[in-house]
Amino acid sequence: MARADRDARLDDPKGLRTGLRGGFAGVFERRDRFGRFTEAIARAMGTPWFLFVLTVFVLAWMVYNSLAPDGWRFDSQALGFTTLTLILSLHASYAAPLILLAQNRQDDRDRVQIEQDRQRAERNLADTEYLAREVVALRLAMRDMATKDFIRAELRALLDELDGEKEREAAGP
Repeated sequence: MARADRDARLDDPKGLRTGLRGGFAGVFERRDRFGRFTEAIARAMGTPWFLFVLTVFVLAWMVYNSLAPDGWRFDSQALGFTTLTLILSLHASYAAPLILLAQNRQDDRDRVQIEQDRQRAERNLADTEYLAREVVALRLAMRDMATKDFIRAELRALLDELDGEKEREAAGP
């Protein structure tokens, strides 16, 4: 019974399969979740709204640390806004790999889409060639078919032949 149970699971679609590699399902799901997360971040960082918010943040930081009383400042202008520089460097060091991960996922999707388009184009070409062969076969068959005019002419010829025989019989030997 355990063998039949395992075989039934192998018949299930990949996404529904459990058992043999059931422990890896969570890993793949987490990886996909992280991939969607990186794409969301990359999409957000590529918007004018993000650039506007980042610019406002940097300006507010610089204005506050330049105009606030010395005791309230947390990043000195005299030291060149070291903390702000570190924060922006940290942001850039995380943003670049996240954007690359999102690009890789998009490249994978594009590769799959291109393959599906290629297969669809091959099917369309095969269907078109089949239909072209069928049309040619129908045209050839239509040429071999007797038309209405051809049948009428043959019937008239037979009637004329019969009438000619009747006249010869009536004229006698």
